[in-house]
Amino acid sequence: MSKPRGAETTTAIGIDLGTTYSCVAAWFHEHNRVEIIPNEQGNKITPSCVAWDGTRLLVGESAKNQITRNPNNTLFDVKRLMGNRFRDIRVQEDIKSWPFKVTEGNERKPMIVFEHDSHENRSYSPEEISSMILKNLKEAAEAYLGKKVTDAVITVPAYFSDKQRQATKDAGALAGLNVMRLISEPTSAAIAYGLDKSADLYCPKDKNVFVFDMGGGTFDVSLLNISKAGTISVKAVGGDTHLGGEDFDREMVKYCAQEFKDKVNKDVSENARAMMRLKVACEKAKRDLSSTTETSIEVDSLFEGTDFSKKMSRARFEKLNGRFFEKCIEHVENCLRDANIHKNDVDDVVIVGGSTRIPKVQQMLIEFFDGKRLCKSINADEAVAYGAAVLAEKLSGSRNVVVQNLVLEDVTPLSLGIWASVGGMSLDVQDMSVVIPRNTPIPVTRDHMYVTNHDNQTCMKIKVYQGESKKTENNIFLDKFTLDGIPPSPAGKQAIKVCFSIDANGILNVSAQVVSTGKKRSKAIASAAVNRLIHLMKKKLS
Repeated sequence: MSKPRGAETTTAIGIDLGTTYSCVAAWFHEHNRVEIIPNEQGNKITPSCVAWDGTRLLVGESAKNQITRNPNNTLFDVKRLMGNRFRDIRVQEDIKSWPFKVTEGNERKPMIVFEHDSHENRSYSPEEISSMILKNLKEAAEAYLGKKVTDAVITVPAYFSDKQRQATKDAGALAGLNVMRLISEPTSAAIAYGLDKSADLYCPKDKNVFVFDMGGGTFDVSLLNISKAGTISVKAVGGDTHLGGEDFDREMVKYCAQEFKDKVNKDVSENARAMMRLKVACEKAKRDLSSTTETSIEVDSLFEGTDFSKKMSRARFEKLNGRFFEKCIEHVENCLRDANIHKNDVDDVVIVGGSTRIPKVQQMLIEFFDGKRLCKSINADEAVAYGAAVLAEKLSGSRNVVVQNLVLEDVTPLSLGIWASVGGMSLDVQDMSVVIPRNTPIPVTRDHMYVTNHDNQTCMKIKVYQGESKKTENNIFLDKFTLDGIPPSPAGKQAIKVCFSIDANGILNVSAQVVSTGKKRSKAIASAAVNRLIHLMKKKLS
C-alpha cells in the first residue's frame, strides 16, 4: 500500500475497536481531513477475529476466512468478555453459543483457550486477544503512513463499566500503544456528524443531537448538545453492552437449527463446524433482508450429509428479534428522560453502526420521533473511528483551528458507590451508597463522609460498585480495599472521608481517609497489572 503525501506529519490514530469489525483512521494535514486507513487486503473495516491454525496466530481477515473449517480455534465477540467475570450470567449465556472454549482464570476472569493437538493448550485473557486486534490495526496504520505509530484514541461503548474501560486501556498497552484517551462511541460519532454538517465544524446554532449506535455486539444511545462554539456536551447515555447484530444472528441460527431438527430429526447443535457454517449463512441472510423482503438460507451438506434450505422473510426475522427491538426503544425513552429532553426538542437523529441498516430499526426510530428523517450522511461503519481520529489530532496539538476549538464534555454512564463495613458491622447491610450518580459530567471528584458505627473500631472495609440498583448484589462489583489505623473511639466519633475521582477516560480512582489523623488509603479501581500481562503474553508467543 503506497504512502499518501503529507502522511509524515501524522503521529496519532483513532481506533474503533468493535465486537465484530474494527476500524482505524488518522488526520492528514495536507488534505486537512480524516482518512480511513485500509488493511492489508485494502478493506476499510477489519474483522475482530483471532485464530490459531495449528502453527501460527491469524488476525483479522485471515482469521475470519477460515472460521468455518476451524471454529474451535477462531475467536470472535471477545469485546463481550472485556472487563467481565467468568460467572456473570451474560458471559455464561455467550459461552454456550461459542464454538471456542472459555474457562475461569485468576481473579475469576474469563480465559479463552486455543486447543493444540500435539502440546499444551494456551489460554489468553480477553485483553490479550483484543491487543492482537489493536496491534493488527496499528501495523496497518504504520504501513500506510510509512512511520511508527505509538499514540491512539480508542473508542468504547458509552455504557461500558469502569472495569471494561480499564480492560480496553490495558489491551492498548499490550499492543504497544499509548492510549491518549478513551472516547465513547456515540460522542465520537457526533464529532464525525459535526464535521460532516459544516466546514466550520458545526451549524450556526446549538443543536440537540440524538445518536443511536448499534453495532455487532453493543448498543448505545446518547443525547448530546452541540454548540455553535464547537462544544459537544453529553447530557445522558444509555444502552446495553450485550445487544447487537450478533444477537440477531444467534436467534436466526437457533430457529434454523430447530427447523432442521424438526425436519430430519438431527441435532446440528452438536457439531461446531456445522453450526458455524449455519451462522455464516444466517449473517448473509440478515444483510440481504436489509434490501429485500425475502431471502434463502442454504447450506449444502450441513450435517451428516443432509442439506439445509429455508426461506427467511423480513417479517419472520423481525418476529424472531422482536424483544431486542423493543429493548432499543426502551433505552431511547430512558435516555431522553435522563436528559430531561422531550423528543420534539431533538434536532437530529444520527444513526451509526452496521445494525442500523436493518429496516425495522430505522422504522421504529422514525415512528418514535414522529416521522423525523434520520441522519444517514455519515458512514455507519467508519464514523466512530473518524471521530476518534479527530480527537487524536486535537490531543496531538493540532494546528487546525477547527480541531483546536473542539471541546468534549462527557458523562459517567453508571452510578458509582460503596458498601462499607467497620470492624464487621456494616454501614449499610445491603444498599449501595451512591457517591457519583449516573450521567454526572466528567472528569469529576466527589467526597462523601461516613462515621464509625461501633465502639472502638479500627478499620473500614470498602467495596466499590457500579450500577443503578439499590442493592449491591444487582450491581457490578469493581474492587475492594481496607482502611485501617482508625483510632479506637465511641461509635460515631471517627469520620471517614471517601473520595471518588473519575478521569477523562471514565476510569475511577477511590481513596478513603481518617479525618482525625489524615491516614489515607487509595486505589486505582480495576487497574490491571499491565506489565505482568505483557510479560505473560511475550512468553506465550515465544
